[in-house]
Amino acid sequence: MTMENRRTFLRNAGTAFGAFAVASRNSVAADADRDKVEDAESSMLDWPDGVGLPQGWRQMRKLDAHNHVMQDVHKPQADWSSVENLVAAAQALGINKLYCSRPVSKGILAEIAAVRDANDSVLAAMKRFPGQIEGYCFVQPGNGPAALDEIERCLEAGMIGVKLYNQFKYTDPIVFPVVERCIERRIPILGHSAYLTDAKSLAAQPLTSHALDFCELSGRYPELILILGHVNGGGDWEWAIKGLRDCPNVYLDTSGSVLEDDTIGRCVLELGHRRILFATDLTMEGGVGKILSAELTLQQREDIFWRNFQGILDRRAA
Repeated sequence: MTMENRRTFLRNAGTAFGAFAVASRNSVAADADRDKVEDAESSMLDWPDGVGLPQGWRQMRKLDAHNHVMQDVHKPQADWSSVENLVAAAQALGINKLYCSRPVSKGILAEIAAVRDANDSVLAAMKRFPGQIEGYCFVQPGNGPAALDEIERCLEAGMIGVKLYNQFKYTDPIVFPVVERCIERRIPILGHSAYLTDAKSLAAQPLTSHALDFCELSGRYPELILILGHVNGGGDWEWAIKGLRDCPNVYLDTSGSVLEDDTIGRCVLELGHRRILFATDLTMEGGVGKILSAELTLQQREDIFWRNFQGILDRRAA
C-alpha cells in the first residue's frame, strides 16, 4: 500500500466511523440488551474491503489489549449506553474481545472504596457481555495491603491483569509490592505512559511514567509482564519507541488518538513485531486502521492483532 493510500484509509475511516457512532447513539437505548447492540452493529455504514485494505479484514481475529468502561454501570438503573456502543463498535470492526479497566483519576489519597467501585463497573460489564469484555484490575499502590487484596478479589472474579495510572512513578518503591504480586500470579501490568516535555503537562501529571521508567522497572523485575500503554497517547511517540530498545521484556501497545502513518512501522523496526500489541484505548477505527495500513506480512499482522497478547494471557495457565 502506498503512503497516500494509508493516509486516505485513516481519514476515510474516521469519517465513516463518526457516522456510525451517531447511528449507534440513536439506535441503542440506555436499557438496551444484547439484541439491541447487534441492531446497532447492523446499522453502521457498509464498509467494503476497499482499495488497499487486506481482504477479509473484518474477519481477522483481534484482541484489543487496552480499552475502558467509562461509566458507573454496576448500580441499579445504570446507563449502559456507552458500554453497549463500545461493544457494537467492536463488533463492527471485527474486534473479538475488549480488555477494559476504569482508572480513578484522583491523587494518591483516593480511598480504596473508590477503587473497588471502579472495578465493580468493569466486573458488571464483563457479566453483561461475557466473552466480549474482559477486565484489568485498577489499583492505586498507595492503598498498600488493600491494593493487593483488591488484586486478589478481581482475579477471583475473572480479571486478567492489573492497570496502573499516573499516581506514582513506576520506579517508586511503593509500586513494588503490586509488581511482585503480579509476578506471583503471572499476570500483566498495563501502565499509563506519556513522554511529557511542556511545563503545563508536566505540572498537571508530574508522576506520569515514560519509556525509561518502564525500562528501569523491567530491569529490576525482568520476569514481570509489563505493557507500556498507548504509544500514540501522549508526547513524543518516536522517543518512547526508541526508549524501549534496550528493555526487551517490555511490550508496547499501539493505542492512542495520534494517527501518524509510520507509527507501526517504526515500532516493528525498532522493537520487532512480537513486542507489539494491538489496542485502541477508545480510538477504535483509527486503532484498527493503523494496523491494516502498515506494511506488514500476514503473519506479522495477525501476531500484532491477537497472537502476541494471547501469549501473555496463556502464561497464567502455564
